[in-house]
Amino acid sequence: MPARFRRQRVLIVGCGDVGLRVARRLAPRMQVLALTSDAKRVDALRALGVRPLVGNLDEPAGLRRLAGLAQRVLHLAPPPSEGWAEPRTQALVRSLRRRSLPQSLVYGSTSGVYGDCQGAWVTESRPVNPFTQRAIRRVQAEAWVRHVGRGGAGSLRASILRIPGIYAWDREGGTPRGRLEKRTPVLQREDDVFTNHIHAEDLARACLLALWRGRPQRTVHVSDDTDLRMGDYFDLAADMMGLPRPPRVPRREAEDHLPLMLLSFMSESRRLSNERMKKELRLKLLFPTVVEGLQAGLNRA
Repeated sequence: MPARFRRQRVLIVGCGDVGLRVARRLAPRMQVLALTSDAKRVDALRALGVRPLVGNLDEPAGLRRLAGLAQRVLHLAPPPSEGWAEPRTQALVRSLRRRSLPQSLVYGSTSGVYGDCQGAWVTESRPVNPFTQRAIRRVQAEAWVRHVGRGGAGSLRASILRIPGIYAWDREGGTPRGRLEKRTPVLQREDDVFTNHIHAEDLARACLLALWRGRPQRTVHVSDDTDLRMGDYFDLAADMMGLPRPPRVPRREAEDHLPLMLLSFMSESRRLSNERMKKELRLKLLFPTVVEGLQAGLNRA
């Protein structure tokens, strides 16, 4: 058979910043397909060696052609921005089940499904306890991914990656600079929360490894080795960027002045264990902590 038919096909659903990083690594060696709801992105995707498929997870009837199309599927599309339900992953799963299932399905979820853990170290075995609507939607999406994995009679390896805050200098809003320049306050230390981080390039590499090394019905934290409270992270970034450190305020004052979305992140404290990522995916981080990741961006600036 011609080489183009022998190469495995990988479908990326939700080809945003991280999806594009994955595509760039795969395109020279694999047939990469990307589902996009924006027809204006077709030419840009083709320029990367990616075959674009115009479709919308909110319109299930147009997803039929995804069935049996690829051996491996990476699902990075976000849930709807409002409401309690997550119909998009349900629509994707139902489309994939119409024909032979892929060998692997990897879903990019969020560490927010744990809710507030009061700064405790968290492993993948901890029960979920979603606090916000967006976290509840993610739990529903995870359930659909597990459902199709269980129904695959062992032929489909369904993996879930729980992802914390993603950063990178070449990612829109991917550094604290904007908040630092606006002098957005952070919590005083006694009210502060622990946060978790992953560089976008390390996340893309983890997605790739999970497509081939992810264990069936397995959840994996994709987080670096950083162990910092949120305020300390912003102090560190400010010092590295030569900007003033952000003001510290008590929680009651923050609740009066900060947006609800930002406050929700300041209300959940946890530290993610990444041992499973290192042992099972065998990922060696390019940027072990935010120090290396931020410094790499400053060196290229």
